[in-house]
Amino acid sequence: MSEPAPGMTIYGCEPDEAALFRELAPRFGVTPTITDAPASEANAGLAAGNRCVSVGHKTPLANAALLALSRAGVAYVSTRSVGYDHIDVEYAASVGITVGNVGYSPDSVADYTVMLMLMLVRDAKSVIRRADEHDYRLNDVRGKELRDLTVGVVGTGRIGTAVVGRLRGFGSRVVAFDSCPRAGVDHVSLDELLRLSDIVTLHTPLDAGTHHLLDRRRLELMKPGAFVVNTGRGPLLDTEALVSALENGRLGGAALDVLEGEEGIFYADCRGRPVESDLLVRLQKLPNVLVSPHTAYYTDHALGDTVENSIINCLKFESGERHG
Repeated sequence: MSEPAPGMTIYGCEPDEAALFRELAPRFGVTPTITDAPASEANAGLAAGNRCVSVGHKTPLANAALLALSRAGVAYVSTRSVGYDHIDVEYAASVGITVGNVGYSPDSVADYTVMLMLMLVRDAKSVIRRADEHDYRLNDVRGKELRDLTVGVVGTGRIGTAVVGRLRGFGSRVVAFDSCPRAGVDHVSLDELLRLSDIVTLHTPLDAGTHHLLDRRRLELMKPGAFVVNTGRGPLLDTEALVSALENGRLGGAALDVLEGEEGIFYADCRGRPVESDLLVRLQKLPNVLVSPHTAYYTDHALGDTVENSIINCLKFESGERHG
């Protein structure tokens, strides 16, 4: 008599993710239970009988929900993201839950990051807005070419390294900062990177040590007219200090795919209601600022990786292979 297929509960599952889980889970011999609701104390019962659950990154996983999941028999939570900042990993461990993340194609975020750089240095927001209004005159300000610029890459993990590789193809000078320097990249101190760079791009994990890594003091170290790109996590940047530097003209522009306080705003349809973030409103009024709703990761390839690796993580945990 064969053993029943292992089960897995998937919380906060968007329709495109759900279609992939329904397609891929049976191939791995896994029975999925899928809900679009984020994991909470109220719906932890959906995980009853399943030791593994998958959660999204769009909603924080409250400690009360972790405790309820533990009481329902859950021993492993796989987040469908690289970052853990929406989960209290230490509290999870205290209630007997291991938390794991998923790897996905770093090319998704790396491509998007370089696209944002190109849009910034060519003033694409103003150009496109003017063309949409049938004003086809050349911009007053000429664009810049990446081969003439120094780009500072903060964080040289999988995504940061992929960005470095792309920038070399454009002929940029690249300098990097990382607490664990990688070979093959010109590593400097963070303060030196900020002084040297025409563009600074953030790819380091968010933790207590990197919260507001670019604060007011460090932003003031940057070259006048330099650009900031953030496709990492919003709180890596002191947003209030950034807005001040942009509004007073000291910085040349910013491209932000992530933002402090994005929860409840990004991934929601906010048409017809006020946006409850004064800083976001001020940023979007500026002609030299690009804002997108945490979408850099969102490609066919990366989504497939995320779903498949979520399932594989759970199977590895069930087989006794411990990992983070």
